[in-house]
Amino acid sequence: MKKFISEFLGTYLLIFAGTGAIVINQQYNGVITHMGIAATFGLVVMSLIYAFGEISGAHFNPAVSIAFTVAGRFPAKQLGPYIFSQLAGAVLASFTLKMMFPANALLGATMPSGSELQSLVMEFILTFFLMLVIFNVATGSKEQGMFAGIAIGAVVGLEAMFAGPVCGASMNPVRSLGPAVVSGHSEHLWIYLLAPIAGALLAVPVFKILKHNKS
Repeated sequence: MKKFISEFLGTYLLIFAGTGAIVINQQYNGVITHMGIAATFGLVVMSLIYAFGEISGAHFNPAVSIAFTVAGRFPAKQLGPYIFSQLAGAVLASFTLKMMFPANALLGATMPSGSELQSLVMEFILTFFLMLVIFNVATGSKEQGMFAGIAIGAVVGLEAMFAGPVCGASMNPVRSLGPAVVSGHSEHLWIYLLAPIAGALLAVPVFKILKHNKS
């Protein structure tokens, strides 16, 4: 149970801080800036890995949990409860932001700035690269140690920095699902459900090939 609580709390804090930075930036005349939003996502991911990594593995992302399961590094029986905990945390975080900022229409929801295909490809590539990094620094299905938090947080911040203006740089189905459900803006949600999961799954065989060649 403590693993599920950890995933719930971690996902709640990730969405509250990350999408909260977007909402606050909109409400207060761009005070945080795009760079600040990207840094917020990267820093909160890094902090949460150090806080919860040894308890639940600090997934906070169904795409990561699914990829670990397919790779045989996470028990399939825990996948459902993990995803439910992540979804509950994301939705509750968005409800909290809705209560605090009722005038904000999107609540940090991810939206394509160009075509849907552009954002689909971008989200796929972003999550593929993120999952490759996670596989390389994780022990089993757990992100532990000093280096893991820095590496994963840096990748999240980097990808949010350059890809955020294009697709929102979600890389996480529940990061997009929470704001979409609460705000009612789910018109492009399929992109942010499909692409991160597909990208993370592609990282599984690629990592195994790279690991085999390395050994």
